[in-house]
Amino acid sequence: SPAQKLVFNRVNGKRPQVLLHQVSAPEECYTLAHEENVRFVYEAWQQVEQQLDGSRSGDSACGPVQYVEKTPNPGLKNFVPIDLEEWWAQQFLAKIENCS
Repeated sequence: SPAQKLVFNRVNGKRPQVLLHQVSAPEECYTLAHEENVRFVYEAWQQVEQQLDGSRSGDSACGPVQYVEKTPNPGLKNFVPIDLEEWWAQQFLAKIENCS
């Protein structure tokens, strides 16, 4: 069976409260405008994903169209996209291990 994957889900789109106190790393400060931009992009992307899922299952005749190259770039033949959720999970676990 494939390795289990650690997944972090947000409740109602809200940031989870930080439970660990960072000892040596300074806290990142986000402006209200930054938070609004992140929220806008996140919500818009969620809508696109829902519409894509609906069009795949035949629920919708119109909606977003996923781009597929007709002639793929040979330089990208061995390209492997990074799994950001997995990368962030590894970073999170590494911080926990370093703190304990």
